Amino acid sequence: MKLLDILELRFKKHPHRHEGVTWDSVFQKINQDPNKLTILQKMEDSGGEIDIIAFEGKLYYVDFSKESPNRRSFCYDEKAWHDRKKFKPESSVEKDINNLGSKLVTEAMYLYMQTLEDFDLKTSSWIATPKSIRDLGGALNAEKRYGRAFIFHNGADSYYQSRGYRSYIEI
Repeated sequence: MKLLDILELRFKKHPHRHEGVTWDSVFQKINQDPNKLTILQKMEDSGGEIDIIAFEGKLYYVDFSKESPNRRSFCYDEKAWHDRKKFKPESSVEKDINNLGSKLVTEAMYLYMQTLEDFDLKTSSWIATPKSIRDLGGALNAEKRYGRAFIFHNGADSYYQSRGYRSYIEI
């Protein structure tokens, strides 16, 4: 099945994620920039199960997989990866997300997504971290437990098999 067919089926299956948005408007926006299709394909191929949300007046494709996508066991960024002396992870979120061409979901976007439906019930996801926290060696991650979303912190050099990241692109 082709990517656009998958995206249209998912769009129609989950209307609560994008109330008031039509598939035709999404289709037109995607086709305005061929590079977006390439990025969307990479996001989908890596387990993102991407879908549209309308957030803060704009449309975004975001990773909506039930658990954090298959992009896991990464530290937060390249600085953390280089600073880690022992047991380095395979890569960093920063490097992987640059290869995808997408951006890391923000705290506000993550919390909004959690109002649309439950996800990250067994995993956690790195999210965009303010510079003030990153400068102190930390990074933010999020998950949903006990019926609510939680935002946590960890050292940016940490990595876990159950922690991935969620990304987005604006269309």
